Amino acid sequence: MNSNLLISLLKAEVLPTMGCTEPGAVALAAAYASEALQGKFDRIDVVVNSNVYKNGVAVGIPGTGETGLEIAAALGAIKRQSEKQLSVLSEVTREELAQAKAMLVNGSIKVCVDETKSSLWIIVRIAAGSDWSQVIIRDQHTNVVSIEKNGEPIFSKQQKNTSRGIDHRFILRGHEVTVVELIKAVENMPYHELEFLLEGIEMNLLAAKMGIDKKLGMGIGAEFDRMVHVGIVSDDIINYAKTLTAAAADARMSGENVKVMSSAGSGNHGITAILPVYAVAKKIGTSEERLVRAVAMSHLITIYIKIHTGNLSALCGCAVAAATGASAGITWLMGGDASVVESAMKNVIANLTGMICDGGKVGCALKLSTAATVAVESSLLAQQQIVVPITNGIIAYSIEDTIRNLGKVSNPGMLQTDKVIMEVMLAKRVC
Repeated sequence: MNSNLLISLLKAEVLPTMGCTEPGAVALAAAYASEALQGKFDRIDVVVNSNVYKNGVAVGIPGTGETGLEIAAALGAIKRQSEKQLSVLSEVTREELAQAKAMLVNGSIKVCVDETKSSLWIIVRIAAGSDWSQVIIRDQHTNVVSIEKNGEPIFSKQQKNTSRGIDHRFILRGHEVTVVELIKAVENMPYHELEFLLEGIEMNLLAAKMGIDKKLGMGIGAEFDRMVHVGIVSDDIINYAKTLTAAAADARMSGENVKVMSSAGSGNHGITAILPVYAVAKKIGTSEERLVRAVAMSHLITIYIKIHTGNLSALCGCAVAAATGASAGITWLMGGDASVVESAMKNVIANLTGMICDGGKVGCALKLSTAATVAVESSLLAQQQIVVPITNGIIAYSIEDTIRNLGKVSNPGMLQTDKVIMEVMLAKRVC
């Protein structure tokens, strides 16, 4: 497998993000649209598919004390910093926040849901008098496919000689790629090509520390940390992994002004893919290089699974995809060979496939703590030759077929589940 292509994939999919990814993507589209009108606008209309809506409606926007896609769109249009990509909402000033809040009060921003779109879909249309611009993001959070001004195309994905919208995932698509090949590729890569992943480890650790120190969100990570310190629960690798993972989610989902490193288009995926692996490495005292390779493996497995399940679905990707990736990385980190890695992955999939995604929110910290726990436990069990047998449910003989079965459960299997989740959430909508 081509090492350079895998490095390119990791650099495209492992990115810093400020706040929840879905509001960040809406803000990014608004930033592009605003730039097309040189920052002049008096109205913003946003149309998103149901999964973008459910993941953006209840999460905190960094540094604002506000939640939702409306404020994200307003701030993206005001800041006009598309070069920051998913970190476009970083460093919001008081003046910018006041301007955005005024737009909300004036009813200048409208968010609608297009339930006919099954994949990630965002349209932001900004108007200034008779002038208007429109940006479409599709399939992936930073995949801008078109920019228009007054009906004239400024950019489209079909244009040549542009880096926008490049599909770096092509290397993992199809039936020929195996988990064994991914493991071997990571083992054989020159270490200096993977060192950039250290930034994500440090970034997500900082988020976890802030979650604990400030008791952010629901305070789940901080409470786990307290229970360890007073002796209610033991200070072991499982509790350390769940504490760090939950605490980072507490910080991110509460809207704390802190960046996290994402994976496969999701900050929470990045938290789950990185921190349980780090926690195990810290407890067993492994080398920095081995930790980085294990994190690389975790990211690649997470991306590989997301290709099959879809970027957004009724399945909780933090549990089903990122925890599976983390368990693979942990198992390799602790000396397991490819067969043991695959067994650990099957254990996670058999355990967590039923966890639904009912939107991004502070309560996600509970799900991430569960995901971290299962990632470590599944690895420990696999290392003792305990694996869910192929006679059980969606587990197949090969890990690749198991992941394909998981994809079928996601789509078409849980499309109706997703619709019901949206019906429940939209019924709570005030407007």
